Amino acid sequence: MKFNPSGIIPPIVTPLDAKGQVCEGVLSELVNYLIDGGVHGIFAMGTTGEFYGFSPEEKREIFRITVKAVHGRVPVYAGTGGITTRECIDLTRIAEETGVDAVSVLTPMFIQPSQEELIRHFEAVAASIHLPIILYNNLPKTGVTVYPETVERLADVDNIVGIKDSSGDFTLTAEYIRRTRGKHFHVLSGRDTLIYACLCYGGSGAIAACANVAPRICSDIYDKYTGGDLKGSLEAQFTIAPLRIALSLGTVSVVIKEALQLIGIDTGSSLSPLGPMCPEGRQRLAVILRQMGILKCQEA
Repeated sequence: MKFNPSGIIPPIVTPLDAKGQVCEGVLSELVNYLIDGGVHGIFAMGTTGEFYGFSPEEKREIFRITVKAVHGRVPVYAGTGGITTRECIDLTRIAEETGVDAVSVLTPMFIQPSQEELIRHFEAVAASIHLPIILYNNLPKTGVTVYPETVERLADVDNIVGIKDSSGDFTLTAEYIRRTRGKHFHVLSGRDTLIYACLCYGGSGAIAACANVAPRICSDIYDKYTGGDLKGSLEAQFTIAPLRIALSLGTVSVVIKEALQLIGIDTGSSLSPLGPMCPEGRQRLAVILRQMGILKCQEA
């Protein structure tokens, strides 16, 4: 399988109305904003998209709307992680039916599978579909990590083509890259502050939450790096860092949605029990967006 996950891929927020229903029009508006900003893929139902709060049929509809909105301009990735193997297989088959280009499968959460159990889990999901799979390692959220030697073994599965690493441990990211050299396998950063570093080590890009808000800046990290403008790439990396750090002001989906609202894309609230940011946090976020040149003074 020769699918190449690369570039800047925003894990998009899920626009919701006051009743918690998906807003197709706003989702399409967001997709167009991101593609116009130069992103290299669109990722529905990731962590930033609040995948944990939607039923399988709601996810089917979100995948369908996303594929329709993208209209073949860039690859569409679908998050199909779950706690059990059968849940992941069911969600992955749903994603395949909607016409996505690839899926991303998070490690199981809440339970603590061994590395051998993880291998059997991912192999079973891979065997159930014909789509390329990107593994998703996010120890801070799941309490489970995929060891480098496990990734090295899984990289030999034909349709397991990459991994997103959100651990924040760059030694781990570097080991994923080192151990899979020479294989058709791609390592993507899940930490927006480490995109440039990942590229320098031989990584393929990033699944970057901040690209929801600042697609051009994030895309510049990749585009300028691959174009040989290392200084410009590093400058773009420095520019995005304050926004990534600002995600600590609240839950990631909440902060990203607040930022999008500030720049004029109303994606609604996050799913309850999450609420809006406090006024002080929102003000700090607005200052950061102005300093980045994304938000004009009159828009705040």
